[in-house]
Amino acid sequence: MIAFPAASSVSPLAPFRTVDALFDEAARAFPEQPAIDFLGRHYTYRETATLIARIAQGLQHLGVRKGVRVGLCLPNTPYYVAFYYAILKIGGIVVNYNPLYVERELRHQIEDSGTTIMVTLDLRQIYPKVAALLDETCLERIVVCPMSGILPSVKGLLFSVFKRSELADIPSDLRHVVFDRLIANEGQPRPVAVDPLNDVAVLQYTGGTTGVPKGATLTHANLSANTEQLFRWIPSVDAGHERMLVVLPLFHVFAMTVALNLGVRVGAELILVPRFDLEQVMKLIARRRPTLFPGVPTLYTAINGAMGSGTWDLSSLKVCISGGAPLPVEVRKQFEAQSGCSLVEGYGLSEASPVVTCNPLDGEARTASIGLPLPETEVEIRDPDALGRRLGPNEKGELCTRGPQVMQGYWQRPAETRDVLTEDGWLRTGDIGYYDQDGFFYLVDRIKDVILCGGYNVYPRIIEEALYRHPSVAEVVVIGIPDPYRGQAPKAFVRLRDGKEATPTSLREFLNDQLSRIEMPKTIEIRDSLPKTMVGKLSKKDLVAEEKARAAGEPL
Repeated sequence: MIAFPAASSVSPLAPFRTVDALFDEAARAFPEQPAIDFLGRHYTYRETATLIARIAQGLQHLGVRKGVRVGLCLPNTPYYVAFYYAILKIGGIVVNYNPLYVERELRHQIEDSGTTIMVTLDLRQIYPKVAALLDETCLERIVVCPMSGILPSVKGLLFSVFKRSELADIPSDLRHVVFDRLIANEGQPRPVAVDPLNDVAVLQYTGGTTGVPKGATLTHANLSANTEQLFRWIPSVDAGHERMLVVLPLFHVFAMTVALNLGVRVGAELILVPRFDLEQVMKLIARRRPTLFPGVPTLYTAINGAMGSGTWDLSSLKVCISGGAPLPVEVRKQFEAQSGCSLVEGYGLSEASPVVTCNPLDGEARTASIGLPLPETEVEIRDPDALGRRLGPNEKGELCTRGPQVMQGYWQRPAETRDVLTEDGWLRTGDIGYYDQDGFFYLVDRIKDVILCGGYNVYPRIIEEALYRHPSVAEVVVIGIPDPYRGQAPKAFVRLRDGKEATPTSLREFLNDQLSRIEMPKTIEIRDSLPKTMVGKLSKKDLVAEEKARAAGEPL
């Protein structure tokens, strides 16, 4: 076991603060600095702090008190930022919702979490799904925020006039609270005593290690500690002068911590992007010149492709942190060559707020490594069949972690909590990895994704990395499919770069000196596009479902 309490030479993370204190401190330090840029409309830290206070008081009038669950079903907008910190300021619990969820998914999460108030936009794409659940779940009220109210004045006017068809009809009844009425107060919420160590700040729903959606209970201390760990990990940050490009959706835990909370911790301007459009993002980078840009590998892959088809200026970027999925080596090298910035891979999971490890930004970033443990974080590799047995360097096993960012447990699921949290606080991640002699950790694969080929463990990531070395390959997903001889065999799904050519045969020939015979894909399927999750990660789950349907003779 190698543990890196790297902050031993600096002050310890404790005492922990509440998450809303991050914004309060930034507003005191940088009151006139820009806090938010949304489609050209700007908000200072002072203005945003005032809005947060008025929302907080309005929510108290609606009955929000300590422990009440309030849902945020919002894309990246100023509303998300303000409601997030307002709810936490008065002791409420934020429940993050994906606004692209269908009613069935929303219903499960509302009922499981006990969400009684939902905040959403007045858009037909989102509001009707939420409203339909007022009579069917424990949901009692909806706070409706006008899209036109956060746009620059001309854009807001044009939107309300010419895009009326995109707006939902909002009933005038006690179950609906319009935003302007909510904030019609003096902005003086009643103080609430919040215990950072024990009071839950966010219920972050995740499939976890079992695939069943459940809420990871993240306390104020969990989230503020992870934010402070990341702050200490970036030595070159210039507080009050950074610009954070927020493309990842804030309802996702990676963006919530690394983009929102860390951005506020350093007094950065949050450049909010409500949805990903490659050309618009490239123009935004050139025009607004962000310095910090957390993302997932598919974002950097898309930007690499855009750089090949035009001249774009990425020179403002200083630090990019990739998470959410393994970062292919070739993607990192190409992005760094084209931007001149440091793109480092980190590792985390919702149950750890989420960041556990990251490559150094002021030293060596190991190729294919997920880096070193963050300050005051312990990481061990353990035998998954004998969890008490710690493994040594270069031995593959389950990655387990312990630190101030690890959740309390799953919301109202004691059995599932016991499955992943040991009595002494170690979190079983369900990921297979190892560490080298210098303590750098490497992720091999998810335990559930390992392909069992004739008694051998085959790791999809090794095959994916090999295919990414081919100059024509843009994206790869490898899954296991049934095989009558070996039990399972690897199958690779590939998307080629624009204008490049390759065939399954030529790709297999390329892999001949890259992989062992047991790792060689049985089938390589080339596609025009590969399925992605709602946060932009390549989706193995969708491809596994396709293969099962194909094997059963069902229509695809």
